[in-house]
Amino acid sequence: MKIKILGTRGEIEDSLPYYSKHSGILIDGKLLIDLGERAFLNYKPECILLTHLHPDHAYFMRWHHEENPPTSSPIYAPERARKESHFHILSKPLKWKGYSIIPIPTHHSKKVKSQAYVIKKGKESLLYTGDLVWINKEYHPLFDGVDLVITEASFVRKGGMIRRDKDTHQIFGHNGVPNLIDLFKNHTKNILFMHFGSWFYKDTAASKKKLKCLAKEKGLHAIVGRDGLEVDLSQLCAR
Repeated sequence: MKIKILGTRGEIEDSLPYYSKHSGILIDGKLLIDLGERAFLNYKPECILLTHLHPDHAYFMRWHHEENPPTSSPIYAPERARKESHFHILSKPLKWKGYSIIPIPTHHSKKVKSQAYVIKKGKESLLYTGDLVWINKEYHPLFDGVDLVITEASFVRKGGMIRRDKDTHQIFGHNGVPNLIDLFKNHTKNILFMHFGSWFYKDTAASKKKLKCLAKEKGLHAIVGRDGLEVDLSQLCAR
């Protein structure tokens, strides 16, 4: 599988060249995961997966009048944006043109549903998490041994920014990079960071080095994403 990172910016005001577009990746020029920018539709994806309906992952949620993205391709999501939305709710594994797509429920928001996706094709596989606090242990076997984990880097500090609803006790927010590394270190050898928070923009060279060092300490090879970066999964598998 060939992966193109389309956008790496979280829901922040900071912006730099190569780190200005909101979340999205394109797999083999066909399968788009997250639609943080309307311009991603210019690639004419044949299938679209949404991790959750926050505007930096689903651009159309910024404007209430634009209820459906202008595309005839199927859009799969954990829930519908509105009753009129033509989204397909994806809660079970899906076979699509040689790809196996496995949705995994995640903890991130208390207002919208979220899920990660395991994508498999032939012997290659990856996990794309979207924004993340935690994945229940019962789902960990589904991404065990993936060639690459693509996850967020909103907060570099341990613990990130996690809150708990006082009534339901539901956790929500973003976990820290050290915690996400610990979560995935026994399931993959390669981790790619995107969805950067404000901390990353203060000194991108130092931030990249920090991410790579944190991953290396736990035996992982880190890739620091940028808008337009291309990754060939077959080359990672051969490492």
